[in-house]
Amino acid sequence: MKAGTRLKSIVCDTEVMVIRGADVVVECGGAPMAEIRPPAREAIDPARASGTLIGKRYVDAAGTVELLCVKPGQGSLSIGGVALQVKEAKPLPASD
Repeated sequence: MKAGTRLKSIVCDTEVMVIRGADVVVECGGAPMAEIRPPAREAIDPARASGTLIGKRYVDAAGTVELLCVKPGQGSLSIGGVALQVKEAKPLPASD
């Protein structure tokens, strides 16, 4: 997985762009994501259907993978069954 690659969910409308990648399989809604969406969708795992938000960056705990959501959907993002977290904005320094 290299930076700039677009991945599409095979269970919902979610699409992400890889910002920082590693050799891992990204999942959405419990199913692996692909560069090309198949014509027929698979069933979404209800336990992994918390949704994605457009414009948000999702990262793994180690910070080795960062994805930008370019199209929202019902599935939640994960790697190896471990959910990705929304990357929080860094607080700006105080200007006294």
